[in-house]
Amino acid sequence: MRIAVSGTHRSGKSSLIEALSTRLPRYALVDEPYHSMVEEGFEFNHPPSLEDFVAQLERSLEDMADDAGDVLFDRCPVDLLAYALVHADADGFDLEDWLPRVRETMETLDFVVFVPIEAQDRIRVARDEDPDASRAAVDEKLRELLLDDALELGVEVLEVKGDVERRVRAVLKELQASAE
Repeated sequence: MRIAVSGTHRSGKSSLIEALSTRLPRYALVDEPYHSMVEEGFEFNHPPSLEDFVAQLERSLEDMADDAGDVLFDRCPVDLLAYALVHADADGFDLEDWLPRVRETMETLDFVVFVPIEAQDRIRVARDEDPDASRAAVDEKLRELLLDDALELGVEVLEVKGDVERRVRAVLKELQASAE
């Protein structure tokens, strides 16, 4: 099974991935592009530029092409599309150029776990950590792209809510249903 965990920053994606990895030890973990690229010496702007998100999108597509078998991905290409589409310089991003590769890559997933910002936010974010309020805009864009399937990706999406354990149980239940 190939599963991607998707959501805006500070939504609980990494906590969910961590908890899932202990329950699914045979699954390979693929870190989000940002962390992998920083480890390799890539220097991101602060705040990230449109080019930074495009570089992460390219890396996400590459990472997903290389991995086979049981894999948990922290983020998927749709995450980076959402960030690019809500960026202040979004008019410089040509979605149509990326759609064929994104669609092809998303078809390799069994499902996407969407971790939304909940009404009673589980993770507090200081104003200086999200000065332009992009977090809410990315969450809204991900809802449109994943839940409403605005890009006609046709990928199955499981929206999870609640504490980490409740989210883990929802993913494990979906895995069991998919295996049957």
